[in-house]
Amino acid sequence: METLDPLNLGYLALVFLMAAAFFAGFIDSVAGGGGLISLPVTLLAGLPPHLALGTGKLMSTVGTTAAFLTYARNRAIAWRVAGVGFLFAFAGSAAGSEVALMVDNAALGKVILFLLPFAALMTFVPVRRGAQEKKAGWPALYVATPLFCSAIGFYDGFFGPGAGSFLLLGLHFILGLNLIAATGTAKVFNLASNISSLFVFLFNGKVYFFVAVPMALANMTGSILGSRMALRGGPKIVRRMLLFSLGLLFVSLIWRYYN
Repeated sequence: METLDPLNLGYLALVFLMAAAFFAGFIDSVAGGGGLISLPVTLLAGLPPHLALGTGKLMSTVGTTAAFLTYARNRAIAWRVAGVGFLFAFAGSAAGSEVALMVDNAALGKVILFLLPFAALMTFVPVRRGAQEKKAGWPALYVATPLFCSAIGFYDGFFGPGAGSFLLLGLHFILGLNLIAATGTAKVFNLASNISSLFVFLFNGKVYFFVAVPMALANMTGSILGSRMALRGGPKIVRRMLLFSLGLLFVSLIWRYYN
């Protein structure tokens, strides 16, 4: 595929971007990390980094909304936890996006690259089975959750790939949610951060609609299918997809920051 001017994108490249968006939505709805597919692909298509980030936010907002509705209909969201962290994820993402418009993402990418192996190791810890909304102590719910959502929201607005995976892991290991409830609740925080970040990029004219709209439709389709697969497969399939997405993110970041 030739190098493309973002204002004159070919239809063959658009089909390729839509296929990547579909796969990104599928992965993201199950375990997070879909941005590690969509962001590099839009950059390879020739979009400047800020435009690629903004375009990806419109796509992921639509896809995350579809996944969120699927989990909500199946009562797979811990609403008490979601209510505590929603505004913090929203505010953190807005701040992250504002910073992203001013600074380079390379330093943050290297930090995430260092942390990824530890996150992957956490997935081998035995899953705690229990109620969907296990009663967490007030320090975890009212102190750890706002801090955690603010930090991941900032990262999601600033760069993005892997935010869903870290949300899932945090909800599972910090608050004790089972993997299905953690995945569904992570979509609430993902949605908050995506909407907030999208507003910032839209205000600054950093969304390329010719790419964003068809990618959003493809991403939404992948998100719906992935959410249904996760709900049918249970925690086992979520664990496998989480390991897969973390592995892809690790390899992609090595290529992006050390190539």
